[in-house]
Amino acid sequence: MTSVALLDYGSGNLHSAQRALARVGADVTVTSDPETALAADGLVVPGVGAFAACMAGLKAVRGERIIGKRLAGGRPVLGICVGMQIMFERGVEHGVEADGCGEWPGTVEMLRAEVLPHMGWNTLQAPADSVLFAGIDPDTRFYFVHSYGVQKWELADDDLIAPAKLTWADHGGPFLAAVENGPLSATQFHPEKSGDAGAALLENWVRSL
Repeated sequence: MTSVALLDYGSGNLHSAQRALARVGADVTVTSDPETALAADGLVVPGVGAFAACMAGLKAVRGERIIGKRLAGGRPVLGICVGMQIMFERGVEHGVEADGCGEWPGTVEMLRAEVLPHMGWNTLQAPADSVLFAGIDPDTRFYFVHSYGVQKWELADDDLIAPAKLTWADHGGPFLAAVENGPLSATQFHPEKSGDAGAALLENWVRSL
């Protein structure tokens, strides 16, 4: 059975994520122990709330080092919601700037929409070669709840590395709904709250480990 570590750093709805991953056949361990998190086939980094608070919690358990070590060794990591946002260089909320993990260049900023938060179901534009969205109907809706996001992809293409697979959604303008970049994948929406659609995505990810 595929082992998945769910990183516990004081942020994220761990129980629903744990149930959703177990539902698709993963052997899930909720942990903040570095050895356990490094040894698992896959690591899931959840996140809810403010960017700066999530980063503070992550650093308290040395989570950014765990993520960095896994990725350096080509070991899969999946970030969810703010767990996606903290993979970028920085976040700006209420005028407060905080450093992220810096795995990707870019800034998490408030969405340019009249109604915030962006809460509810939305469709996506996923690339044809996506692993996460393989077999999922293009009209499928996923569940979002957020006011901030990444509205510009800033990682330059490299001839030696396959370009990232980018999935976009729209709420007052386009924003990144998901990224697949080597061993690091992430979703701005909540697959664990997205019913059968989210289960299909998590199953795709678990199968890829």
